[in-house]
Amino acid sequence: MCLIVLAWEARPDVRLAVAANRDEFFSRGAAPAAWWADAPRVLAGRDLSAGGTWLGVTRTGRFAALTNFRDASIPKRDGAPSRGVLAADFLRGDAAAAAYVAAVRSGAGRYHGFNLLVSDGAELWSFSNVEGDPVRLGPGVRGLSNHLLETPWPKVTAARSRLESALVDADGAEDLERRLLRLLEDRTAASDGALPATGLPLDWERALSAAFVELPGYGTRASTALVVGADGAARFAERSFGAGGAPLGEVREVFEVSGTP
Repeated sequence: MCLIVLAWEARPDVRLAVAANRDEFFSRGAAPAAWWADAPRVLAGRDLSAGGTWLGVTRTGRFAALTNFRDASIPKRDGAPSRGVLAADFLRGDAAAAAYVAAVRSGAGRYHGFNLLVSDGAELWSFSNVEGDPVRLGPGVRGLSNHLLETPWPKVTAARSRLESALVDADGAEDLERRLLRLLEDRTAASDGALPATGLPLDWERALSAAFVELPGYGTRASTALVVGADGAARFAERSFGAGGAPLGEVREVFEVSGTP
């Protein structure tokens, strides 16, 4: 997952709104979002290599999402565990969000760099093993890519602004869902002077600066919109893509979140 913008308690009738793009190599197997057979209350996509996920929600109001921290100058370590398991384990479990990120922190050095967002329905927490300490997030709109939360990369800033506008302009949850999916379609690359320097070749930095990424063998694989109302009504939509941005399918679910306070 390489772009997440979310609103937590930022509008009276919307408890949580999320728009997220997952970017990955097309050679890495993944299953589209579904209710998991081995954890029936979990709705999420699934990494078929390690069994984890990049984003998911549950019928009891739990939410988790994950991005990798991008710094090509840091060498990869052999045997590092899959970061996607961190999101999956939270969704499958029942630990409070604060307790979960505290437990993850104690062993976070085993993983390559990551940013983790988790909510138990009552609180929303953020933790990066690059930054250090877990943080409880209050009401508001935030953005995350492959650096720290709220790092103002161009695509984060643009998507965050569009989410703020969507919250103001949307007429109900269905309209908000449409607006979230639309902002994820943005293929506008940043100017070279605004690109982050993460150690990748310039052509990759350019392509990765767009919300929707298209590169040879790599790109946006899934676009996800999630809206959880203050009344517990939830809408989830995911669009899957292949090479060159070719549409592969769409998943839509409407359900009630029983654990929303």
